[in-house]
Amino acid sequence: MEKVAIIELNERALNLSIYKISNGKSLLCLSKTQAFRLGEEIDNDELINPKTKNDILEILRIYRKLIEDYDVEKIIPVCTSVILKARNYRGFFDEIYNNTGLNFAILNDEEYIKSLFNSVVNNIDSAKGVFVYVGAYSSYIVKYNRRAILSSVTIPLGTFNTKLVDNDMDKTIDYLKSQISIGNILQDVDVDGKFVGIGVSFLALGKIAKKIMRYPLDVDNNFIISRENIDKTIAFFKTLDLDKVKKIKGIDGDNADKLATGFALIQAILSHINLTEITISTSNMVSGQLQMNVLNLSSERFNDLLSNSLDNYYEFTKDEFSINPSVYNMATILFKQLKVMHKLPRFYVKPLRIASFMYDSGKCINAREYTKYGFEKIVYSDIAGATHRELLLAGFICVCQNLDDFSLNEWIKYKDILLEEDLDAVRKLGIIVKLAVALNASRKPVVQDIVCDILGDSIIMKTVVEGDATYEILEGMKVASDYRKVYKKSLQII
Repeated sequence: MEKVAIIELNERALNLSIYKISNGKSLLCLSKTQAFRLGEEIDNDELINPKTKNDILEILRIYRKLIEDYDVEKIIPVCTSVILKARNYRGFFDEIYNNTGLNFAILNDEEYIKSLFNSVVNNIDSAKGVFVYVGAYSSYIVKYNRRAILSSVTIPLGTFNTKLVDNDMDKTIDYLKSQISIGNILQDVDVDGKFVGIGVSFLALGKIAKKIMRYPLDVDNNFIISRENIDKTIAFFKTLDLDKVKKIKGIDGDNADKLATGFALIQAILSHINLTEITISTSNMVSGQLQMNVLNLSSERFNDLLSNSLDNYYEFTKDEFSINPSVYNMATILFKQLKVMHKLPRFYVKPLRIASFMYDSGKCINAREYTKYGFEKIVYSDIAGATHRELLLAGFICVCQNLDDFSLNEWIKYKDILLEEDLDAVRKLGIIVKLAVALNASRKPVVQDIVCDILGDSIIMKTVVEGDATYEILEGMKVASDYRKVYKKSLQII
């Protein structure tokens, strides 16, 4: 296992991210941010003033100490192209290198787009689509398909170099509409592809929209917002003064004044795009740099983003007693064999995969009653490749391994995301996961397969085994009473 640090200097802040790397998988173990108004300073004076230089150097020395404490083997220092506007940037970087040994790479538009692309396609389950990024000095529209960027447009407007016209958002939006041209980049966009919004402005838009909509789930990635709700959110934002904006939970107060121009740019760009909804993503340049320079597994992740995300989770949580892949495989077998009984459509396979692979995720809180605490772990573990509804279902399936842990009051909180038929589904799938765990009771792959026969009010599960499955059958029969509650049939395992 190695450790990698990525240091990012941009117009807003100096950021440090330290990751553990193992078998092509990554775990963020430290994230630090120190705010600087570097962009505004360079815009005003075309210089980095001595105080800012000293402050940045001091933070970099602290970051170097943290990097040493974490025994980091590889450091990737990157900087956005804003620094090129400062006449003294070369001397500044020489100073950084002489004092810290860090040699910053300055990313141009093409390199930045490539980083964002690698982050998006490893974060959102859409092999083809379009992503829109609103940055500080440039905005990008990028069309992609599988492993390739097909085309892109760079708009030389961002939140730092766009000013409100007469301090009026509506006038600014009208002005920006006339200034933005995206050409024919959206020709032949596949209807199955997604429109993805990334960057600070889109994340803030999503946070405010969720408050207006009373959205019950506090998860930023993969939040789908309709065009109608985008318009409503921005209309609401227009009524707020700056002090109220700064008080919105989750909004960066230091850069709240940039949100007006960010939202104006979003409205202006989207006016050129015919879409009904957009998926907001937490994808960013840092995670893209990690993919490109360390993990380098983009081609593999395109095949099954969810499987790779679950494997990534498992890499850093497993121990010598873990049987998660075996439970996952057995749950899949049981889902197929019990199809006549549960009558659930294929949609529920993905939530079942997540729940069975993370069936014991709550053990980090309480090893004895882990089913009770698995919900939060599943929903908030940044599992990629699943919608918010699928994550919620997986969390409730995990809880339903013990039917007594299920709370209808908790379920009702998410009634605007979940469907009526989901309630029956999570109970049925919870029993499947519980059976899958029982059939791996000795933590060895003794039970290889299951064949089910339905006889009137009974179902007989015939185990295909390699070795003695006495313990597995004993544990499996303990599920029989719950099975009867949910499936209304008696269970016999032989």
